[in-house]
Amino acid sequence: MSETSSAIRVDPKTAIAPSNPLAVLMPAKPPRLYTLSEYLRKEEKSLRKHEYHNGKIVAMPYSRLPHNIISTNFLVAITIALEKTGKNFLVVGSDQLVYLPELNIGLYPDALVVFEKPEFYDDGQLLLTNPVLIVEVLSKSTRNYDLSGKFDLYKTLPSFREYVLVEQNKVSVETRFRVEQNLWRENRATDLAVDLRLESLGISLAMKDIYKKVEGLGV
Repeated sequence: MSETSSAIRVDPKTAIAPSNPLAVLMPAKPPRLYTLSEYLRKEEKSLRKHEYHNGKIVAMPYSRLPHNIISTNFLVAITIALEKTGKNFLVVGSDQLVYLPELNIGLYPDALVVFEKPEFYDDGQLLLTNPVLIVEVLSKSTRNYDLSGKFDLYKTLPSFREYVLVEQNKVSVETRFRVEQNLWRENRATDLAVDLRLESLGISLAMKDIYKKVEGLGV
């Protein structure tokens, strides 16, 4: 009866042997999971924003100047438009955390609108749960996430009625309006000379105001 053996071979020219050869066979250590309270305490002290995904803390990418200009433009335009109507909506910027109780997830939209009174999951007014409209400015690093994955997450909020996706490198804004529970109507504006209709708020915004002072777009 013969004996067989196996060994981990490391080519010294191409690799460095681990101090413990068996380590390469061991499963990777799972990431630490945090409670919602732990996440909020860490986020309060952090100099950078992080999303919360059911125990996992994920750093958000930094945004470039066109992204920030468009976010500000949208906030200003939508605030002015709503003030003219006298409707009781509250416009909030990108520092407001939105919490999805059904999924135990916390996200930072680029802008959002609440109807009448904001509602929170916590007592500290950190975890907003009732946005009507959410705005995301698309960037190279987050575009696919914003277009599909993040949208699916936001849809778990009963209050959520409209999603606005703004391109930052070209004139293009897509809106998705909830007609029924599982039915959304999509529209797209690609001309600076037209207005963007926001059905959930009953107002329209000039596309040129959204892209004001963004270089390279002819505004």
